[in-house]
Amino acid sequence: MIRAGEWEIASVEAGRFALDGGAMFGVVPRTMWAQRLAPDDANRIPMAMRLLLARGHGRTILVDAGAGTGYDEKMRSIYAFDEMVGLDEYLRRAGVDPDAITDVVLTHLHFDHAAGVAAPDGDDWRLVLPRARHHVQRAQWEHALAPNPRDRASYFVHRLRAMEAAGVLELHDGPWSPAPGFELDVVHGHTPAQQLPRIGSGPQTVVFAGDLIPTQHHLPLPWVMAYDLDPVRAMEEKRALLERVVAEGWVLFFEHDAHLEAARVAPEGRRIAVSEAVSVGPVA
Repeated sequence: MIRAGEWEIASVEAGRFALDGGAMFGVVPRTMWAQRLAPDDANRIPMAMRLLLARGHGRTILVDAGAGTGYDEKMRSIYAFDEMVGLDEYLRRAGVDPDAITDVVLTHLHFDHAAGVAAPDGDDWRLVLPRARHHVQRAQWEHALAPNPRDRASYFVHRLRAMEAAGVLELHDGPWSPAPGFELDVVHGHTPAQQLPRIGSGPQTVVFAGDLIPTQHHLPLPWVMAYDLDPVRAMEEKRALLERVVAEGWVLFFEHDAHLEAARVAPEGRRIAVSEAVSVGPVA
């Protein structure tokens, strides 16, 4: 656990999976990205589902929910999930009482970030953390309910509806803050209205990079994903964020990097690179 201003920040592992390396790096040739991340025989690279827990101002906030459970053999084969454990069990393993979570902030609603909010319940789905308020950007919610053909497979609507059915869904329009020192900034290149937490103040600030910068290997501006709906906008948003991160000495928290939790970054020649690895660590 580390401190970010008045907040205590911890990392919660929610399983591992794998995605196609070409999709993760878009137009970057395999000969380049494979030097950093060796793919398996199905061309997939390892991916973490690393959640962030923040405690402060009487709130215990969980950022994202992982993929959850309830996958058939076909899905497990495609995504190489390492285990099928629910969000509540991952929290308990991290030493966190699931009932202590006051808020769940979902950066966006793709399955690897949000499907874990619900668990199988017979032929239906039940909310895993029914006592917590679940926060989503309105534009992302509306997009998830009526996605385009390109990203329809990324949204598991029946699971997402469990938030609405339980009466705990709160929709937001643009940047907002649940408590002092915890700010939500909104970007749109990856998917409409992805909200990224920025926690703390000054050099103690931690930025949850979400799918704007999913791994340390996505720090170069052109290294954006084929999953990004607007890759040019994603590059512009990445540039703007990295300029602030470098200028202020902030820490970037990587949700999907299989080997690095967080880091400070700095210019290295013409590019931005990791200058210091930061261990966020589990709940104290």
